[in-house]
Amino acid sequence: MKLIKKSILLLALAGAFLSGGKAYAQQTLVDVRVDSAAILIGEQTVLHLTVTTDKDKAVQLVIPRDTLMAGVEVLEIPKADSTLIENDRLLIKQDLLVTSFDSSLYLLPPFMVIDGADTVYSNQVALKVSTVPVNTDKPEEFYDIKSVWKPPFVLADYYPWIFGVLLTLFLICVVAYVIKRMRNRQSIIPFKKPEPKLPPHEQAIKELDEIKQQKLWQQGRSKEYYTLITDTLRRYIVDRFGINAMEMTSGEILDIIRKQQEATSVYESLKQIMQLADFVKFAKMNPLPDENDLSLMNAYLFINQTKIEEIPVPGEDGKGEGEEKPVEKNDSNISKE
Repeated sequence: MKLIKKSILLLALAGAFLSGGKAYAQQTLVDVRVDSAAILIGEQTVLHLTVTTDKDKAVQLVIPRDTLMAGVEVLEIPKADSTLIENDRLLIKQDLLVTSFDSSLYLLPPFMVIDGADTVYSNQVALKVSTVPVNTDKPEEFYDIKSVWKPPFVLADYYPWIFGVLLTLFLICVVAYVIKRMRNRQSIIPFKKPEPKLPPHEQAIKELDEIKQQKLWQQGRSKEYYTLITDTLRRYIVDRFGINAMEMTSGEILDIIRKQQEATSVYESLKQIMQLADFVKFAKMNPLPDENDLSLMNAYLFINQTKIEEIPVPGEDGKGEGEEKPVEKNDSNISKE
């Protein structure tokens, strides 16, 4: 009989132990602590919430999104972090960033965790919010809670100003350009089809005609008169004979022209112009009217005697007549029969 009683007692103790161990293993624990239990108005603090439960349990943590209670606001709820610990337990960590703008002593409500059919509550923590001490007798000592924050430099913020300034400068340039072209009686459109270039002798004759019409030496402007004539002849010599007459002295030009067979008959005419022009430009000589007229006539003569122009010649190989070919033509060319 005693043996039976002992056996029943051992079985009862074993059952109680097993049921108690099973109940302990399923228990969910919730804990809350605060970084700083005393803050000033507008300052922030962090609530650290930890939940310990079995890894296979599905628990739900209930957290207010905006306000914990009247006067205490929730600013941020970061993502929860879970860690597997010993005895197949799961540790869940959740932080909350809170603040308050009303001074008071707050007893924060407990956090609630739903564990299946059960509800587990956390401990309560207190939060003291104090006002900033202010000396009302010295209002100039009032300061902001935080210093003024200067925003970072972002170039995109200034795009409207930059584009506005560039557009204004562009419009000013356009207006100035249009006014300048109108004052000079020029076309507003700068790109015109270039005029066909005249042959060297035609261009030179055209320039001599313009010099003749200006009547410069009659106005006592002999230096300008001879400068224009010699510059015209120099440009003609560059195009006609292919020498850099613009960079040569009168003597160098005459030495080269003297060797040109087609210019033999008018060499003395060119020499008269060049030498007299040097006396006028460098020795300030004042030529006689006959000399001025002779210089212009010799310039015409030199160009006409050395010019190259295209004249029609009879066609060859049955091509017919009327086809133009460039030939050298001057007054010294005499056709031979």
